[in-house]
Amino acid sequence: MDERFNKWLLTPVLTLLFVVIMYQYVSPSCTSSCANFGEQPRADDAGPPAAPGPARRAQAPPEQGERRPQLPPPPRGPPEGPRGAAAPEDEDGELGEPEEDDDDEEEEEPDSEAPENGSLPRLEPRFNFSLKDLTRFVDFNIKGRDVIVFLHIQKTGGTTFGRHLVKNIRLEQPCSCKAGQKKCTCHRPGKKETWLFSRFSTGWSCGLHADWTELTNCVPAIMEKKDCPRNHSHTRNFYYITMLRDPVSRYLSEWKHVQRGATWKTSLHMCDGRSPTPDELPTCYPGDDWSGVSLREFMDCPYNLANNRQVRMLADLSLVGCYNLTFMNESERNTILLQSAKNNLKNMAFFGLTEFQRKTQFLFERTFNLKFISPFTQFNITRASNVDINEGARQHIEELNFLDVQLYEYAKDLFQQRYHHTKQLEHQRDRQKRREERRLQREHRGHRWPKEDGNTERAVTEDYNSQVVRW
Repeated sequence: MDERFNKWLLTPVLTLLFVVIMYQYVSPSCTSSCANFGEQPRADDAGPPAAPGPARRAQAPPEQGERRPQLPPPPRGPPEGPRGAAAPEDEDGELGEPEEDDDDEEEEEPDSEAPENGSLPRLEPRFNFSLKDLTRFVDFNIKGRDVIVFLHIQKTGGTTFGRHLVKNIRLEQPCSCKAGQKKCTCHRPGKKETWLFSRFSTGWSCGLHADWTELTNCVPAIMEKKDCPRNHSHTRNFYYITMLRDPVSRYLSEWKHVQRGATWKTSLHMCDGRSPTPDELPTCYPGDDWSGVSLREFMDCPYNLANNRQVRMLADLSLVGCYNLTFMNESERNTILLQSAKNNLKNMAFFGLTEFQRKTQFLFERTFNLKFISPFTQFNITRASNVDINEGARQHIEELNFLDVQLYEYAKDLFQQRYHHTKQLEHQRDRQKRREERRLQREHRGHRWPKEDGNTERAVTEDYNSQVVRW
């Protein structure tokens, strides 16, 4: 009984299947409707009927046959190799002192706002800056006479950044750094002239940790002596750069460094053509150094150059009578120093912040159109961060460095606004490039598809007529 039932059931099923196959093969209008049997029709499937086989494939919507426009390639990435490190403690003192190693780099902290993460959180500006202040692009001519001048402030991560400049930039003619030598040779392509004025290229040519007042009066004369006489008639551009750091962290780092024996006592502190007298700049210790000094002793010295060091090194000291504290009252002197430091910092070609290594790298690369080989690394566990101080000591440090605190707030806001502005400009350029790519693709398809559509129509008609005759 079951066998007879199966035979009766098989016959109508095979007949129905045969009718469906013949109907699909004979009728040219049954294409997408038969192929998508049981599916809901989509809005983008509407279009002229297509025949089976090649003609049907030729009439597929061009979006299905074309690849989506590719995003512009990212900036040249670094090759595999050792990663750069932000080691704000990696500073040595004066010439001849033993150079410190990087033993304080303990933990890398990821930056959620790093350029490669693509995130751009909302920024609430605290200061009003013009478009000129936020737009930083330097047409740096390394083959000409342009020079980058690095103003190295103590304990701001300048040693690590200085090493990036001589060892980590992708150049046509990289700096030549030999083992055992503190200085590298950074010549222009095909010339024996340097393009970088820094501790690791030209040494302390203007004095140990020369400040803005010293560098702006010293660097042009030094470079003229090093340059070939035939080039003296050509103009030269000096692009000043520097690094800043949170004032409390920087102050604690300098205290730990002095506690280990650093003095920087060979610094010249040149201003208006002379160094300060001992009465103008007394020392805080009687011996050769201040080894073993406690934090309380370090803070109690009124002549300590660690106080407001960043403002003093960025300001034009000639405006306040250099180191002569009797030249004007203290309040007026502080106001002038702070404003001068802000103006000089804002007008520099570039400055970075130790606490934002990836953004510092990003802005430097966009400013000078130079690429680093290895990415910067953010190390936030340092000797300064390991110092356990109470809230009272922290407030006292902030009071001693009240000018640096104001400068850093200003610098951090300017830095963040420049970063956001640069990222927004890049996003706009990327969107414009994608629009242009899509427009070119549409034009390309517009020239190609009409011809193919005509061939398809003839193929559909011929195939349909032949099927009708055969049927």
